[in-house]
Amino acid sequence: MPRSSRSNSNKLAVTSSRNAAVAVLGAGAWGTALAMVLARHGAPVRLWGHRRDSIEAIARSGRNEAHLPGFSLPEGIEPTADIATAVDGVGAIIIAVPSEAFPGLLEHLSEIIQPGLPLVWATKGLAPDGLLGASVVRALPAHPRGVLSGPSFAAEVAAEQPTAVTLAVEDSVTEATMSGLLQGPRFRVYTSRDLVGVQLGGAVKNVIAIATGIADGLGLGANTRAALITRGLAEIRRLGQAMGAADETFSGLAGMGDLVLTCSDDQSRNRRYGLALGRGELGGLGSETIEGSGTAAQVVALATSYAVELPICTQVAAVMTGRYSAAEAAEALMQRGVHRV
Repeated sequence: MPRSSRSNSNKLAVTSSRNAAVAVLGAGAWGTALAMVLARHGAPVRLWGHRRDSIEAIARSGRNEAHLPGFSLPEGIEPTADIATAVDGVGAIIIAVPSEAFPGLLEHLSEIIQPGLPLVWATKGLAPDGLLGASVVRALPAHPRGVLSGPSFAAEVAAEQPTAVTLAVEDSVTEATMSGLLQGPRFRVYTSRDLVGVQLGGAVKNVIAIATGIADGLGLGANTRAALITRGLAEIRRLGQAMGAADETFSGLAGMGDLVLTCSDDQSRNRRYGLALGRGELGGLGSETIEGSGTAAQVVALATSYAVELPICTQVAAVMTGRYSAAEAAEALMQRGVHRV
């Protein structure tokens, strides 16, 4: 079972980790919120973003109005658009860029960071050929790895609303270091060794959130939403079992918790995207990153490689590619034959 990060045996590792800066790569809403968590807990933070104009605006105002409006950044956060500066001498790296930018960032990091530096990613998506963790192994094999996921809207984290997340790591040293940096009075960390399950939960729930948004946009009601969430969890669990994930992960924060949050609250960009699809109102979404829109086809491809059937994800992928309309996809799901639970 996931473990609370409270541990007396690792106090030395936790204390020493707070003395070194942490690089947060990705100055969107989620990366900024995580930088705020770290700074509030006493860690010096380097917040990197690739757009120099946005980073300069953050440095001038002490706020990230473009992605996380309404919040002043705590002391201890140093914004920078130079990635070499961001990672120079840090004790750990947290990656919070969109999944489409993930491979390129890893390639760049492989050229500038020293082996042994802990890497934790908080990106909830997939690479074109599978899990993001596999990309990390290929690009940066000599680094301890971890993934952070769970029900966590960036604005609520920034507002210090109580939040609980799952941190899946490979070893006890990285567990002590990273949970010690992140754990605080308003941000509770539960740890796990199930990197596969935590990654899947965070990625596939975005696709299911689009499906529930489509259903609500079509006016299909609460019964439909509950069915999609329940059967969506079954799809995540089925794929996870085929890939060797721990089944208990999908009953926890990184599985059911994140799925329910993302499917049921309009703070979710993926749910809002689905709502717009169902209502025929896509024009009003602006330039927000919608992870689930690209992840849908990747999830289906991954499931095919493991001979796993994912009806909801398949229909969402069909809508994303224009093969089905939102209404046609919903109808196709309801016309499937009788299946065992």
